[in-house]
Amino acid sequence: MTQTESSPDALPDIAANLAAVKRTIADAAREAGRDPASVTLVAVAKTHGAARAEAALLAGHRVFGENRVQEAQAKWPALRARCPDLELHLIGALQSNKAAEAVALFDVIESLDRPKLAGALAREMERQGRRPACLVQVNTGEEPQKAGIAPPEVDAFIDHCRDDLGLPVTGVMCIPPADEEPAPHFALLREIARRNGLAVVSMGMSGDYETAVHLGATHVRVGTAIFGERPRPR
Repeated sequence: MTQTESSPDALPDIAANLAAVKRTIADAAREAGRDPASVTLVAVAKTHGAARAEAALLAGHRVFGENRVQEAQAKWPALRARCPDLELHLIGALQSNKAAEAVALFDVIESLDRPKLAGALAREMERQGRRPACLVQVNTGEEPQKAGIAPPEVDAFIDHCRDDLGLPVTGVMCIPPADEEPAPHFALLREIARRNGLAVVSMGMSGDYETAVHLGATHVRVGTAIFGERPRPR
């Protein structure tokens, strides 16, 4: 980490931010008639240094998300050595040639989005004897530039992953189109999970996680509201 990242003065009040986000989740869950404990906050630490992740750990948080395998490899092994009960989610796109590293490092892979990747993950889980949970990423808006399985194809893909490849598929994930109201996409994802008997519904980010909780999210992925604005690429 850089000197700036390691300086306490440079850090936002991550403990206070976490508490505020968790209060908002709890309020939204109660409004929806849900138990707040049924919603897991995935604190997205992508592009933030290890100092901010460590601050969240010191505040008692244990579930984190990263977008890139390489960044997670540099950041999390040392933190996990000090805090072995943390849970690490891969929420970004995964190249098939990085399947081995992902299986070794992550506890949950939320971006299972194509048959080639499914096959690579199945082979690596067999080889390593490690079985991180998998979420199928659904392209609810059927956007050509975005990863994910199109809704008309998702049931067959889930069956293939579970029945043919033996993958531990536990749920679904989506990122709605940025220029559309997220609620219909969240409702669609919840229905896909329901009809496939999947318990995990990962949806909602810093700007819309309250709506996601109202519509049945079991996991919300929040970064900026906890860790602050992401550093600009140099």
